[in-house]
Amino acid sequence: MNKKLHLVSLGCTKNLVDSEVMLGKLKDYEITNDPSKADVLIVNTCGFINPAKEESLDTIFELHAQRKKDSLLVVSGCLTQRYKDELQKELKEVDIFTGVGDYDKIDEIIKTKKSKFSAETYLLQNEKRVITGSKAHAYIKLSEGCNQTCSFCAIPGFKGKLKSRSIENIVNEVKRLTQEGFFDFSFISQDSSSYLRDKNEKNGLIKLIDEIENIQGVKSARILYLYPTTTDDELIDKIASSKTFHSYYEMPIQHISDKMLKIMKRGANAKRIKEQLQKMRAVKDSFIRTSLIVGHPKESEEDFLELKEFLEEFDFDRVSLFAYSDEEDTKAYEMEDKVPFDIINERIDILDEIVKQKTLKSLKKDLDKEISVITTGESSEGEFFMGARKLLWAPEIDGEILINDSEIQLHTDKAYKALITDMVGEKLLGRVTKPL
Repeated sequence: MNKKLHLVSLGCTKNLVDSEVMLGKLKDYEITNDPSKADVLIVNTCGFINPAKEESLDTIFELHAQRKKDSLLVVSGCLTQRYKDELQKELKEVDIFTGVGDYDKIDEIIKTKKSKFSAETYLLQNEKRVITGSKAHAYIKLSEGCNQTCSFCAIPGFKGKLKSRSIENIVNEVKRLTQEGFFDFSFISQDSSSYLRDKNEKNGLIKLIDEIENIQGVKSARILYLYPTTTDDELIDKIASSKTFHSYYEMPIQHISDKMLKIMKRGANAKRIKEQLQKMRAVKDSFIRTSLIVGHPKESEEDFLELKEFLEEFDFDRVSLFAYSDEEDTKAYEMEDKVPFDIINERIDILDEIVKQKTLKSLKKDLDKEISVITTGESSEGEFFMGARKLLWAPEIDGEILINDSEIQLHTDKAYKALITDMVGEKLLGRVTKPL
């Protein structure tokens, strides 16, 4: 009988791609959702901010408590890379440690039962991975590492400088996946708008868009994680004019106060960021997502009120709010004038109410309209609804549409036209009218 594998992928979608590479290398194992039955248990950890680190450690301890005798507990990813010496010394529960450089060698690591930390961060090449969660959508990783020097971010310290995949390599992967039936793609990296700048190519992302548009079978695509200083007007226009890529702009601005943007070492000032956002907003049917950090050291009440006022003024479609996390090995960690936790939480609560209203305003734009959706299976509300998302939206983070009626038989992971008839709380309700 095949040995059984239980894998938990934590953190971002970039981590998920690495987990899928490991699944591809361990395809001879039978996947089990029951940790107590697994011969090998893998936790692909996140080490970005304190809550993610705590989740990673809690997951390790939980799996160890449930594992059977003689099983192997393997811990990989950002947390182990960032704290490899401390964790190997302290976590006696773990049998094998590996970081961010050896996802493609996980089968060898398990076979030899020896921990391994390669010096270079792993960059996907031609390895075949096992796509999880969907038979229609796949994440495509553009690069690893980051050349930005944001004050609050420790990622360049343990993932290194930007390393981009070649256009040919990415195109080959997308072609292979379309042959397997995938038609919806999200292109991801730490800083997607810097793609190929490590190869002295300024317009790498524009060139990639041109190539992806020529691939038969790609019906839908979006780019995640644009950075203000490497997103120029030409790129905004290219995305807007694409017949394949949605006018989906995710650009984490983190703040809008010039003082804070400078302290956070973001590169672009408020004037430039506002110009970019207005240009994106002017694109027909555009969708704009951002992220904000609240409570960074030296954030005054005036800085916060400036951020609050801008959030009230500008119609973002989605906003992710993050409380500042004090991370060692960052510039912000060494700064004075730290904002107390209770004030950070108060500010988060104030902004959260504004974000909820902006999200509702964005959702209401689709009421009484026929839109393109992709079905995702049974809804979060139970078997009485089919779950779906707007084809433009990114999976999981942008929302769920409840399908309560259809004029045709529905199948999971298929694209349809749906008439949006109502809203229930923060969810749209719709009726499928025809296949897309």
